[in-house]
This record gives sequence, structure tokens and C-alpha cells, in this order.
Amino acid sequence: MEAYKKTIEEVQMETAVDSQQGLASKEVIRRQKVDGVNKFDEAKGDSALKKFFHSLSDFTTIILLVAAAISFYTAIATDHGDYFEGILIIAIVIINAVLAIVQEGNAEKSLAALQDMNKQSSAVLRAGKVEVIDAEEVVVGDVLVLESGSMITADARLIQASQLRVEESALTGESEPVEKNPEYISKENLPLGDQANMVFKGCTVANGRGRAIVTAIGMRTEMGKIAGLLNNDEQQKTPLQKRLNQLGKRISLIALGAAALVFLIGQQQGEPLLDMFMTAVSLAVAAVPETLTVIVTLTLAFGVQKMAKKHAIIRRLPAVETLGTANVICSDKTGTLTQNKMRVRRVWTRGDEVTDTEDAMTDEAMEVLKMASLCTDVIVDKEGDDLVVKGNPTEVAIVRAVEENYHTKAELEEKYPRIGEIPFDSERKMMTTVHKMGKKYISITKGAFDVLLTHFRFGDLEQAAVVNDRFGKRALRVIAVGYAIYDEEPKEITSEGLERNLRLLGLIGMIDPPRPESKGAIARAKKAGIKTVMITGDHVITAGAIARELGILHDKSEALTGSELQKMTDEELDSRVKSLSVYARVTPEDKIRIVKSWQRTGAVVAMTGDGVNDAPALKASDVGCAMGITGTDVAQGAADMILTDDNFATIVDAVAQGRAVYRNIRKAINFLLSCNISEIFIVLIAMLLGWGAPFTAVQLLFVNVVADGLPGFALGKEPAEKGIMDENPIPRNEGIFARGLWQKVGMNASVFTVITLFGFYLGANVDGISHWIDASYEVGQTLAFLILAYSSILHVFNVRSTQSIFKVKLSSNKSLFEMAVLAILITTTIALLPFTQELFGLVPIGINHWMLAIGLSIVPIFVNEMIKFHYAPEEEE
Repeated sequence: MEAYKKTIEEVQMETAVDSQQGLASKEVIRRQKVDGVNKFDEAKGDSALKKFFHSLSDFTTIILLVAAAISFYTAIATDHGDYFEGILIIAIVIINAVLAIVQEGNAEKSLAALQDMNKQSSAVLRAGKVEVIDAEEVVVGDVLVLESGSMITADARLIQASQLRVEESALTGESEPVEKNPEYISKENLPLGDQANMVFKGCTVANGRGRAIVTAIGMRTEMGKIAGLLNNDEQQKTPLQKRLNQLGKRISLIALGAAALVFLIGQQQGEPLLDMFMTAVSLAVAAVPETLTVIVTLTLAFGVQKMAKKHAIIRRLPAVETLGTANVICSDKTGTLTQNKMRVRRVWTRGDEVTDTEDAMTDEAMEVLKMASLCTDVIVDKEGDDLVVKGNPTEVAIVRAVEENYHTKAELEEKYPRIGEIPFDSERKMMTTVHKMGKKYISITKGAFDVLLTHFRFGDLEQAAVVNDRFGKRALRVIAVGYAIYDEEPKEITSEGLERNLRLLGLIGMIDPPRPESKGAIARAKKAGIKTVMITGDHVITAGAIARELGILHDKSEALTGSELQKMTDEELDSRVKSLSVYARVTPEDKIRIVKSWQRTGAVVAMTGDGVNDAPALKASDVGCAMGITGTDVAQGAADMILTDDNFATIVDAVAQGRAVYRNIRKAINFLLSCNISEIFIVLIAMLLGWGAPFTAVQLLFVNVVADGLPGFALGKEPAEKGIMDENPIPRNEGIFARGLWQKVGMNASVFTVITLFGFYLGANVDGISHWIDASYEVGQTLAFLILAYSSILHVFNVRSTQSIFKVKLSSNKSLFEMAVLAILITTTIALLPFTQELFGLVPIGINHWMLAIGLSIVPIFVNEMIKFHYAPEEEE
């Protein structure tokens, strides 16, 4: 049975401790040997070598490594000693691996951050004396001595408490400090936030003092269970990684099939077996787009840079693209959608008169707030021009409302000096202070209206009850303020003497308000087909009110409590998850269930949060987004992305950038495969027609690496097209070639094939094109090489936009234009210089050949422009 269900005596007997003396030294040593130290299990970190080999495990990289091996074998078998092809492929693989290790080297900092939380001291009662020890030395049965500001170092059952309130937001999501009561016992199953007789590791004492018997340490604490969840939840492959693996498999099958077919055709035509084997191997190598992986990596890296400028730090490269495909954002409420600062919203003084504090403040409302601020213990400081109010969040909200309306607590205390007080305690649930008011005296009492109701004798109590109910339905925390005036200084500062026959002054309604930018961001997300789901440890009424204000919740049936969730099976949750928008009073395990239920429906889930309680769900989600300012180290370590401005709207901006990145990756695939697939067609058709191979392996590699690679590197910098956030997200199970990409690749590859074969045939068989160069097989190869290289380079302008190339400014992506020009210059140079002609198997050609090559290279642009013109009314993708 859980400790919170047991009496203090039962806990003392179970832990075998005298609560007045604590444990003896020998007993502490014995328990440490049995239970171990109060720390979390450490996850074994991967070595740099293991990380390197892990980065080589995706299918596309394996294909590149096989291609490199084949290339080296070709160089050795033909005895030409040209290892350029293999070396370049290996270099690309190494660059990819290094980039992955650099970006993901700190991906497992979550457990380390949790470990750091143990580097604390703890006050415990041992052998009748209070000692301060290292937190790791705390054992089950130790009596924790708790003071205001103390960090709680283990889970413990309270045995004493005086005005004890504990800040548990990092663990439970509760925005207000929780009042603790050691006498409270429940036989019901309660969520952590309702266990009033327990304190938990990782939380902080906000007010008061107490003592508690330790019931769990290390991994057995609630915080330790979270550490276990982080450690056991394996990171799944992202949608991008899955799609690229599928692409790699398809390319490999096509390449191997084409190579085998070329070998068989050559054998049937009586060509030498070794020559045919080398041709087949060359085709297999050329069919693999060597630069695809590095272009995708650079595209993602550029997205990371752009997101960083917009306050989103990406910790894992694939998260950029994954965020662009997200269709659900599961967000924590406190500190993420809200400000995590209580604010006074409404003040009632009399009749139906309710003052909205966001409008002009009335004198009557101001009087209520001024009197309430006198009955507080907050501290007001100035840090530069900023107002800093420290203390209980409810009292802070009252004093801040006064300070922001041209009054100060200091001036009020000077005018009405405090001469006595009755502090807040858990039994009375109210606070009273006594002040000198000129020649008279006033006592001011504040507390919950339903608690103070029997203490009031004067005032419009019936109307106050109506207003209190109205405020409660708006999820406002209601504080009632009453007073009594005395002609002489009260002699007896007691509850019986001062907290009766009070006059009701007014009611104050306050709430942790939404961030100003949250509502607009949620509306933008909705327009983009993204559902925002609120998941919080707060009460369902409070969560529902905030969710309605933000536009998340439209009907109360869309809200679910943690206790209701725990009664549901996974199948029942899966059937309802799409209709639920708010989850209240949930545990860390509940958050993971919700995320995984969405994932089972095919959704790509982004999870936001800032507390320790959010960390497991951040890691389990497709993209975890932690807050950078208020976020704990644990949450940031578990996340894929950190928002440096804690702005929910930044997530939506990041989604837009992620969508742009995904589009650019698709453009890169269109650009690269159009050429690579055409190479297969060109060689196959030429062999079938008995023309021989139109290219050498080195020529094909040059086209792949220079003509495709250089412009492709800049393609990742292409800015987002208009309307990118007006479309629905990409489904999780959608293939990389969906929505017509295969057709585009096939069409462009067909055009490349036709113009290249036409040029090859003319150069190899038709005399008279040039007056001084006769037709020959080598001239045909040179023409085929130039046509394929030039047309491939120019093709980058076709794929960069769905609009006509004449409508897209070159200045919008200067790098792309510069890289295309550079690739053209390099191609032209190697075709003109005798040394490079020999190196690449080219021969001199005439001016008419050059004009023919240039003319045919422009044909793909003409074809694409005609297609764009025809489909102009319908925006693709």
C-alpha cells in the first residue's frame, strides 16, 4: 500500500524509525548497503566509435559504401589507377557521419541533468541531532527537516507541518504551491498532485516548515520513475529517415536490376565479358545519387540555422523535417501556453459591479486590492527598471496589480503600519493583519470566500455568493477580503478575537493567464491542419477555461481527467484521442500514453513542455520542444528542439520552416533522380540498340558530383513558397514520392534520355555537323556528356519553384545561381582543356557540336515551362 494511504504511526513502524530521534549511524550504513545510495541509475554512453558506426547504419549510406567498394574494385580490375570516384564517395560518407555526431553528440543529456539534481545537501534528523548531509546519503527511514526554500531530496511521508506549502510544478504541472497536511489520509488512489501528506524529490518548499519520513530514494522515487521512463524509451526513426531508407532501397534495386540487364544484353551481343561487367558496375555506381545524403544533411543544417535566428535551437538534425510534417502539438499549460504568473483578472465590490482589471481600474476595486496587499508577506524589489515581487503567487498577483496602478506596497505600509498578524495556516485557511489607521485600527482578513463566509456579518453576502460562483466557472481563483475597524488597539491578536463579525470588502478573481501570442499561434496551427492538445497537471476547470480562451476547447466533452484516462484501455483511448483536446490532472506516464496513442493513429506528434514531468513525453514524441528560459535541464536534455524565448508561437514558425525544408528535400530528390534515372535509361537503350555505352564511369560520376552536386548543395537554401502554412500536414505514412513526385522524375528523366541519346547518335553517326570533326563514337560520348551535364545543371531552376523560372528572382537564392554558374564553368573547362579531356575520356568537338549541345540542354526548361503554364491555376504540393 502506498505511503500516502498510511497513518504516521504505520509509516514509522514500516520504516523502523523513531521520529523524535531519527536513525543511528550504524543503521544508516546497513540501509545503504541494502538499498544503495540516493541517486539515479546511469545510462551507459556510446563511444565516439560506436556513434560513428551507428551513423553509417541507414540504408542510403550502406548503398554509398557498396558503391565505393565497387568503384575501388573497378579501378583495380581495369588497372587505370583512378581512385577519385571511390575516394569522393567515402569522403561524402565521412562528412555525413561527422555532421550527425556533432549535431547529436549531446542527445542523451537528460539523465545527466537528472543526476545533477542529486548534487545537493539535505537536513536530516540522526541520533537526535539535525545534520546536513549529501543528498546521496539519504536512506529510507531518514527524517527530513524541511524549511522554506529547501530542495526535497527524496519522497517522504509528512509527520509534522506548519504552514507548509510545496512548489510541485516541475513534477505535477500544478501552477500554485500545494498546501500540505500530515494528518490527511485517503484510501482512494490519488494522483501525485492530490497526495497532501507526501513530499516528493525534486520539489521545493515554498513556505513554512515540516518534517517527513523518507519512504523512497533513488530510482524508486517519483522522479526516479521518470528517469527510468527516459532511459527505457528508445528513440524511434523519424519519418524522414524512414523515407530516405525506402528511397535507398528502391534506388539499389533499380541500379542492380539495370546493371544485370546491361550485362546480359552485352553478353547476348557478343561483347567481351570483362568489358560488360565493368560497364554494368559503372552503371550501378552512377545510378546511386552520391550527393543526395550530403545535400539532405546540408538542407537540414541550413534549416537549423534559420530556426536558430527565430529562437528555436535544434538538437537533432532530422527534427527539422519531422517538425514540418507534424499534425499534432501536445502542449503543457503552465509556463508554455500560460505565463506561469498569477494575475488579477476581476474585482467585485458591490451589487453587479465587476471591474475587469484589463480595463480602467475603479477606485472601489483599487481599494479592495490595496487592503488585500496590506495582508500579504511578499517582498518588492527593483532590478533596474523591472519590478520583482517575491512570495506566494496569489499574494504576488495582488501586490503586482497594486504596483502596476501607481501605488506601492511600501507607501501603503507607511500609511497603515502593521502592528500585529495572524499568519495563514492550513486549519483556518485565512490570514489576518492589524494596522494603525490614523487614530483608529483596522484588521484585514483574506482567504477563500467559502471559508470566510461564516466570519462575515456585514455586506452583500448573497450577491457575493453569486459572483463567487460566476468567478469559479471562469476558473478564477477567488480571494475574499474583509475587515473590521476598532477605536482602540486590539489587545488579543487571536482568531477568535479578530476573525469574526467582519465586513465584506470585495472579491478578487485571479488566474494564470495565457501568453498573449498563444491564441494567434494556435489559430495559425489550426489553419495549417495542426491540432493543439493541452496536457496539464492542473485541475480540469482551470485547464478548460484557459483552453476555451485560447480556442483549443469548444465543448466540455473534449476534456478528460487523469483518473478517467487511467480507467481507459489503449484501444478505448485510440478510439477517442482525436476528439479530445484537454487532459487535466495527468501523470508523466499518462502523457506518454497520450503521445503514443496519437502516434498509433498515424499522427506526427510534437510535444512541448518545461518541467521534469514533461521529459518522458518529450522524448517519446516525434519532436520534443522544451522551453529554454523556464525549462528544466531534464526537459531540455530530452527534447529535440529548445525554444529560447519560451514562445509557443515559435513552434508554429518552426513548423513553417520545417515544411520548407521538407519541400526543399523533395526538390533535391527531383533534381538528382531526374538525372540518375535518365543515366540508367540512356545506357540501357543505347545498349539495346547496339550503340555501345554513351558514358564512361568517370563521366557519369562527374555529372553526379559536380553537375548535380554543386547546384544541389544550394537548393537547400531555397526560401519557402507562399501559402506553405495553408496546407494540411504530410501524413506519417506518406512516401517521399507521393503527390506526383515520381511522375515529375519520370517525365524529366525521359526528356533527358531523349535529348542525350539524340545528341549521342548525331555525334557518333552523322558527318557534316562540323566541317573539321568527323563523326565518331568518342565525339558522340563527348556530346552526350555535355548535354547531360548542362541540362542537369539548368534543371535546378526548373525544380526550385512551382512557378515559372521567369517569375522567381535569382536574387532570392544567390547561392544557387552562383553554384550553377560554377558547375557550368567547370564542365566547359574540362571539355576544352587537353589534359582534362584525356582524364575524362573526351575529345575536341566543333562549334556546331557546342551549339547542338547547348540547344538540346535548354529543351528540359522549355518542357517544364509548358507544363507549369498548363497547370498554373492549380498550385501543386
